[in-house]
Amino acid sequence: MNTSRRGCWLAVGLWLLGVLAAAGPLRAERPKLIVLVTVDQLRGDMPSRLRERFGPGGFRYLMEQGVVYNQAYYEHSTTFTAVGHATLATGGHGAQHGMAGNDWFDQQTGQQVYCVEDDRHHLLGSAPKAHAGTSPRNLTSTTFGDELVESNAGRSRVFSVSIKDRGAIIPGGHRGKAFWYAPGSGQFVTSTYYYQQYPEWVERWNGEKHADQFRGRKWDLLHDRATYLAGDRDDRPFEQSFKLLGRTFPHPLDNPEPADFYATLATTPMGDELTLNFVRALVEAERVGQGEATDMLAIGFSVTDYIGHAFGPNSLEAEDNLLRLDRTLAELFEYLEEKVGLDRTLIALSSDHGVDSSPEYSLSLGLPAGRHDPVALLQKLNDGLRQRLQVDEDLVTRFFNPGLYLDLAALERHRLDVRRVERMLAEEVLRQPGFAYAVTRTSLLAGGLPPDPILQKVQRAFHPQRSGNVSVVQSPSWFLYGKPTDSAAMHGSPYPYDTYVPLMFAGAGMEPAVVERLVSPADLAPTICGVLGIKPPTGSTGKPLVEVLQSRR
Repeated sequence: MNTSRRGCWLAVGLWLLGVLAAAGPLRAERPKLIVLVTVDQLRGDMPSRLRERFGPGGFRYLMEQGVVYNQAYYEHSTTFTAVGHATLATGGHGAQHGMAGNDWFDQQTGQQVYCVEDDRHHLLGSAPKAHAGTSPRNLTSTTFGDELVESNAGRSRVFSVSIKDRGAIIPGGHRGKAFWYAPGSGQFVTSTYYYQQYPEWVERWNGEKHADQFRGRKWDLLHDRATYLAGDRDDRPFEQSFKLLGRTFPHPLDNPEPADFYATLATTPMGDELTLNFVRALVEAERVGQGEATDMLAIGFSVTDYIGHAFGPNSLEAEDNLLRLDRTLAELFEYLEEKVGLDRTLIALSSDHGVDSSPEYSLSLGLPAGRHDPVALLQKLNDGLRQRLQVDEDLVTRFFNPGLYLDLAALERHRLDVRRVERMLAEEVLRQPGFAYAVTRTSLLAGGLPPDPILQKVQRAFHPQRSGNVSVVQSPSWFLYGKPTDSAAMHGSPYPYDTYVPLMFAGAGMEPAVVERLVSPADLAPTICGVLGIKPPTGSTGKPLVEVLQSRR
């Protein structure tokens, strides 16, 4: 090559380097595996409260080696499992992803609808039964896992595992394979939406009866009682004993009834250990994250929710569970390092919602609190409407948190205007102690609510076809759920204790950072899509988190 030509190519090379430098660093290599870890009912302050007592490989790996958002709050009011999982997976809210709650009422069929029910797809290995089938049919948006599969014509795969069916089905989306725990048998199951017969490795795992390893054992404290913040809170009268667990340590796992024994495991840390055991078998058999295309794995650790409901989030049981969950996370991350490599794995951890203290505990601190009884509430509301409208029948037929549903046929019989009755019902709700807001369906459909932050959260939770005629918001620290005395503590409100959750990203060559700006868990899905270079889910309203995207350049 002559000197002039060599100089020309040198000039071109320098020009290209200049263009690349101006454009910024090259995008990091795409991860081989995306892992979404959802810890059910993990309020945002809980990991930091125990940080110094965690080992190095679990929560602290995420907190010290990842990008941590300390101010992540849900922007919707219906802080329940189905809704939170849907927002994490889709980046949207009620009208976008379809989850009006864990349950809602279908005015057209006159039937209660469970969030993941689908009679067209029965439990694999069981006979079809009404309201027992499951699928992602009610999810009205794609998930980021769906978009990943679609981006490369199905070369990527999505798997989702949880104790809860909704905790597996919703993150798994429409294109994934979901497995969940059957509390009557101790096995992990799926539905005919996903398979026509169980994969051989699932049959083998279930046949090995892994849940039976815990039979006859006890859930005792991991460390010396004196080291626990809640060491003196081991027997409070409002705590609920699930089956034969009792209210104090050690909690026995020797229930003689097999179904009761298997069900009990979900209210102990052993339930999460069992989930990890199944995840290992899944990764091994399906070689997740070890192929040419990027795979996704969603893992729902549900035990924190069951324990929080039974004993309260500030109980000794809740504290010991988080210390044990930290060990389970460390085992998970160590296994992923061995099989895929953490530098090739993007891990995102969050929660579907937070939780309030039990109302009895709040009362002991001098705070106003209480428990609503939905049956008694419906009676009072119907009595009020009967008197005001001069009718001889009940007009409010159902309550599925947070919605009150009117009997539309009865309104038609009495020639009553729906909008007028909705307004009256909202007024009757606000006459009852322990309620802060009551918003009519008509107002939510019209939009334009006052710029009250709570009302804006109610608007985001609203679904035009599935939400009730009146959406209610309890006063702070008031327990509101279908069964008022079956749980020590509850969530489901728009208040910070229920909307505040962790949001952490780690692995895949990410540089550590702590971010204090206000963000939403709805930002998780578009952020992962940004990392992968794919379009966000169809219902996504979140914003990509620039700190995560920039940390990988």
